Amino acid sequence: MDVFFSCDIEGVAGVTSWADAGEPAGPAYAAACAQMSRETAAACRGALAAGAGRILVKDAHDTGRNIDPAALPEEAQLNRGFSGDIWCMMSGIQHGEWDAAGFLGYHSGASLGGSPLSHTMSLGVDYLQLNGQRASEFVLNAYTAALFGVPVCFVSGDAALCDQARRLIPAIACVPTSKGVGASATTLHPALAASRIQEAVRLQLDSGAYRDCHLELPAHFDLYLRYKEEQPAYRAGFYPGAEQVEEKTIHYVSGNYEDILRLLTFVL
Repeated sequence: MDVFFSCDIEGVAGVTSWADAGEPAGPAYAAACAQMSRETAAACRGALAAGAGRILVKDAHDTGRNIDPAALPEEAQLNRGFSGDIWCMMSGIQHGEWDAAGFLGYHSGASLGGSPLSHTMSLGVDYLQLNGQRASEFVLNAYTAALFGVPVCFVSGDAALCDQARRLIPAIACVPTSKGVGASATTLHPALAASRIQEAVRLQLDSGAYRDCHLELPAHFDLYLRYKEEQPAYRAGFYPGAEQVEEKTIHYVSGNYEDILRLLTFVL
């Protein structure tokens, strides 16, 4: 069994502010990176307990250099940094045939609430709407997994993000690490978050429940991307096929999800 993990930081236990997430880097960021590493290692241990033979972890936050490689089991490989390809937070999934994928430390999307750090890909985005629904990074990356036929069987992060994940993939296992209210979040104890993650991943893989987590890609994609400022919308309106429809908003349609990923790579 081959397992792929994509890992973010805003949804790990204890993260509540941008200082925790690395802006600016300091003691709070170091603590968040340690917990990100802890939760990722727990997921890897759960996969190994279920018989995983190959594990690839994508460090998918900011610079891609947050997880301590030494904290992971020896059997896990870690992809650090960003190559610049269109797969972004899912880079590496294009190499090999994966039985299952899991997302760790994920968070609610821009204009969706549920986390003090809600955003989608860029802090300059007001919202990203895909086929009539506000999209989080979970949605975008779950579709990337679907493009390669890989079921997303697990996610951890804030409770609102977990609710969105269940609506998209009903059989997914979720570990809510926090519940955001306004600018605050109530979080699990770091050790409890890690133990719940390990057991949830193990159970999904060991029971075969991951096979029920396949997501079917839509046949058509209709995207509206609204920025917080006018200037990036004007610039993005020159991307081939994109149209600036309002001062801060561009519109783009395609029947190919790779086109959506390519657009986002160049306009965010």
